[in-house]
Amino acid sequence: MPHFSRKLILLALVLFVPACNRQQKRIIGVVPQGQSHLFWQSIHAGAVAAARETGVDIQWNGPPNERDFNGQLKIIDAMINRRVDAIALSPSDTNAFVGVVERAVHEKIPVIIFDTGINTEVYTARVATDNYGAGRLAAKRMGEILGGKGKIVIVAVAPGIASTMAREQGFEDVMKKDFPNIEILDKRYGMADFAKSLEVAENMLTAHPDVAGLFASNESSTVGAAQALKGRAGKVKMVGFDWNPTLADGLKSGLIDSLVVQDPFRIGYDSVKAAVDKLNGGTPQKIQSLPALLVTKDNLNDPAVQKQLNPDLDKYLK
Repeated sequence: MPHFSRKLILLALVLFVPACNRQQKRIIGVVPQGQSHLFWQSIHAGAVAAARETGVDIQWNGPPNERDFNGQLKIIDAMINRRVDAIALSPSDTNAFVGVVERAVHEKIPVIIFDTGINTEVYTARVATDNYGAGRLAAKRMGEILGGKGKIVIVAVAPGIASTMAREQGFEDVMKKDFPNIEILDKRYGMADFAKSLEVAENMLTAHPDVAGLFASNESSTVGAAQALKGRAGKVKMVGFDWNPTLADGLKSGLIDSLVVQDPFRIGYDSVKAAVDKLNGGTPQKIQSLPALLVTKDNLNDPAVQKQLNPDLDKYLK
């Protein structure tokens, strides 16, 4: 073989190997319950931050509607069929997703569960807010601002979502144990929808004109409930959950007394880090619980609070 031909072959190999390496970049599929709420966008940003740091790619995909079980299942199936390297999933039902998670693990695709829970133990790690503790935190605030007595209602999210069910259970348990003179008159589901949450909140407030307090257990239920309270300013004290600019305005105006907030950026970040750790041969901590934070007008402008509430989404999503 001529000398110059050998040089060309060697040059081609040098150029070809890095190209192959680029094509073999690990892919982490990240599947939220929905995409419209700021909460999910913040998780997306955290996932991207971890991906940049660890040199993996993120395939972000979720249904627009948080109650679209079938749509979310199809997305996960497609990721398994594509042979992504790992999946981070926030299942919208504790039971409906057991089969698909077990299928992924059977096919050697590690699964990280984030934000909520699932009725199987085959996942690699679960990264979520301490939702039961967050509900307890909300209840203690409600008991404090009502002076330990009064009647309240709850705008819940939807049956089957482990995270919000845990919050509601934590709230109700503290009310029964620590505040026996506060009566929970009614509890209705907003089905993770702004308009439906507004409707059920208005119906409860109309049915119970003597209500003194209202607890809402996620972003959509809090936005809907706050809208229902606008005509009743000052009459009903509200403790909500999660964060967005609309809720910030409600907090500043006094429409909302306080908000129990999570750290969705960190949830997304830690979920991808756990997936990469597993792919690198490590053993991530099985249960990773993150504390919730109570935000009021008094601590709203604290730098640490602002950092958690307002991650730089543009830096990671644009």
